[in-house]
Amino acid sequence: MSFEKGDFMPNVLVSQDLSCYGQVSMTSALPLLYASQLKPTILPTALLSTHTGGFGENTYHDLAQEMRAIIQHWQKLNLQFDYVYLGYLGLRPLQVLQAQLNTLLSKQAVVLLDPVMGDHNHLYKGFDDTYVQAMRQLAKQATIITPNYTEAKFLLGETLAETTSSVTIADAKQVLTRLCDRFGLQSALITGLPLPDNQIGIVGLSPDQAQGFEIIQPKLAGNFFGTGDTFTTALLAGLTHQKSLRVAATMAAELVSLAIAHRPSETDARLGIDYAPVMTDFLMRLDN
Repeated sequence: MSFEKGDFMPNVLVSQDLSCYGQVSMTSALPLLYASQLKPTILPTALLSTHTGGFGENTYHDLAQEMRAIIQHWQKLNLQFDYVYLGYLGLRPLQVLQAQLNTLLSKQAVVLLDPVMGDHNHLYKGFDDTYVQAMRQLAKQATIITPNYTEAKFLLGETLAETTSSVTIADAKQVLTRLCDRFGLQSALITGLPLPDNQIGIVGLSPDQAQGFEIIQPKLAGNFFGTGDTFTTALLAGLTHQKSLRVAATMAAELVSLAIAHRPSETDARLGIDYAPVMTDFLMRLDN
């Protein structure tokens, strides 16, 4: 599906941090959304000199106060959104969104929440139980959530083993079911699952896939920043083009995998992944 003249163009809002250096979060999302024929509005949650992975002591400027002023102006304009993508937030920006999100939504709005807060069985630096509790409240306002396994367990308040080298699809689906029950969701994914036999996977639930589905790929060597940002952005693009959750997630996972596989070996892993050279097939599939 392409957006031709006269077609309904969904109004899309992206709210996450803006890292000045390193292709993650907002700087990763916007080019992909533009290439997908969307015209996103942005609501930055924080301004960082770099992202938080490997560049030393980055600067961090919380934009919660400015977010309130921006939203107040938008309310005067009666500006509402059909799709809202929430990424890396921070506590005060999260609280702003929790209080004001409903004023920004159209009647049938889809809220896609990537509850970024941890991985590998631990919360990221700067996040604590207060943040987890706030994220649980925000998750109740979402249409679709896309945590990784660590984030899913934190949202549920379930104990994580100190070292979990892999999980099974069956276990992940049980966690996903509990997640949907807990937060009243019909659609959700658990992403980045470390599976046995050097594989990585996604499990999902949606109204048209009530028994659940899984997407399994070979795990590529290395640890790359920004893969989750690219995945969720591509997922959003697929959903706006009326793809099912399963199809959109498959397309997004394949885009990320291709970007990693075609990444020059000498590239600094901290700089995120460059999806531009491999996105032609993704964009063609959006239109079909």
